[in-house]
Amino acid sequence: MSIARPVIALLSGLLFGAGLFISGMSNPAKVRGFLDVFGAWDPSLGLVMASALGVVIVEFNGARAIDRSFVGDPLRWPEAEPVDFPLVAGSVLFGIGWGLAGLCPGASLVGLGLGQLPAAVFVASLLFGIALVDRFWRKH
Repeated sequence: MSIARPVIALLSGLLFGAGLFISGMSNPAKVRGFLDVFGAWDPSLGLVMASALGVVIVEFNGARAIDRSFVGDPLRWPEAEPVDFPLVAGSVLFGIGWGLAGLCPGASLVGLGLGQLPAAVFVASLLFGIALVDRFWRKH
């Protein structure tokens, strides 16, 4: 394995984490303010998400024109799958967890890196939930 793959992965993760930190998406209070549409609503994270969506739409359209990644691996696009109960249940649980904790998995890793106890509790709970699903609800 060449050194390029882990270096690109590390740099991508650091860039993503920096973006979450700078935009405020790793701040649970800011996230809860965005989700509090009937109270002290803070729309700034919506603008961050809309900006990110605009960038990714352009990037994905450009990526469809190439068949290899930067490190030479083939690009494989996911196949469309039907909306089913596990997808809907997972989405609902994700939304509930995001609203209660003010953290999503990416932002929780930023918080963990910053030594924040709530982020550590969230990551531990996330890993426990993943282990439960893997143990009891595995596709055969």
